[in-house]
Amino acid sequence: MTEQTNYKNIFIFFLISCFLLNFVGCSTTPNSPNYDNSLRSSKQGADVVVYALGLLGTGYKFGGKNPSAGLDCSGMVSYVYQNAIGMNVKGSAKDIAKRAKKIKTSELRPGDLVFFNTLNRPFSHVGIFIGDGKFIHSPNSRGSVRVNKLSEKYYSKRFEMAATLLN
Repeated sequence: MTEQTNYKNIFIFFLISCFLLNFVGCSTTPNSPNYDNSLRSSKQGADVVVYALGLLGTGYKFGGKNPSAGLDCSGMVSYVYQNAIGMNVKGSAKDIAKRAKKIKTSELRPGDLVFFNTLNRPFSHVGIFIGDGKFIHSPNSRGSVRVNKLSEKYYSKRFEMAATLLN
């Protein structure tokens, strides 16, 4: 193992540890939305989130379905669900929305999905909820896989649905 790979593994372990500690401690601020259920993650949901966090910084590519070529939003969801929990999730964000079970925003748990209208058409974007009002997604050609807050003005105005594919 090279020294650079070793540092990368340590960094990823650190990020994942910090993320998981966030579920144990109280990280809600007085003005943030209350996502009480986000603190109760299923094993599948935790696996999905940890795998997704490993893709942070991966480049965007329209129609991209793997990290080496780049990922679009639905490609990221498909890739993560397949590799983290063996669930076959195919199609566009809209196709995934049709398959998923709609839930209340207050019922979101890590590993669930959040859908947005970002292109003036329903269900044009999807991300994975990671807890504490945050989600991970592959936004567009000007960005890479990153974490954003559901409460950010851009996303809160375009939010369409919370849904789950998990048990």
